[in-house]
Amino acid sequence: MRFVVTAISVLWTCFPVCADDIGIDRVEVTIGAFAEYVDATGTFTDAESAGGMVFEAGWVAKPGWNWRTPYGVEGAMDEPAVHITYDEASAYCQWRGSRLPTRDEWVRYAYTEARAAPPAPFVTGKTYPYPTGDTPHGANCLGDCGNAIGNPANKTDYAKVLMRGYGHARVGSTKSGVNGLFDMGANVWEWATSGDGQHQATMGGSWWYGQSQMEADYGATKPRNMSAVYIGFRCLKSE
Repeated sequence: MRFVVTAISVLWTCFPVCADDIGIDRVEVTIGAFAEYVDATGTFTDAESAGGMVFEAGWVAKPGWNWRTPYGVEGAMDEPAVHITYDEASAYCQWRGSRLPTRDEWVRYAYTEARAAPPAPFVTGKTYPYPTGDTPHGANCLGDCGNAIGNPANKTDYAKVLMRGYGHARVGSTKSGVNGLFDMGANVWEWATSGDGQHQATMGGSWWYGQSQMEADYGATKPRNMSAVYIGFRCLKSE
């Protein structure tokens, strides 16, 4: 199977390149990109009605936490769009002429290098233990990804409103990994289709967890109607 990696061009930027190739997004869908969709369709998300979910003493819904204001304050246009349910993410991808990846597709893109001439240290055809390569270093995870106190310097620190962790980084601001993709490991979990009805796969780990959640066989799922502070997504367009 040939993999082609792209980035979506949105009004606020064209990061990291503009392309119309068929493939997977290089970065997680951003607040800016999701805003274009909302403006075009009039979509109103579940979290805007009921609040987005965060774990404190159990899961709680936070009024005013949604894709526009992920931590209760306005997010930057290049932050990942979170507090999005599986079906809301799927609808966005369909609007773009794409779809959510299946779990197996997501794993192939995240861990097996498919570029014909990748930059060092990546090797064509090699399957890596982490989306960042042989080590988890450079990912925005909690505590054991080679970042000072688990908090990359190139991000807003949201720790004051969280029970745990520092929150997500802006897309493309961490280390690029396998296939030139950003944040397939950590930053935010990403929805993928698992075919399990009311539960769908969440892939790659997040800023809330350490390196073990970044491994391919971790097997996390969440209810498809859950909109949480650490779940985002990216889209795939098949040939």
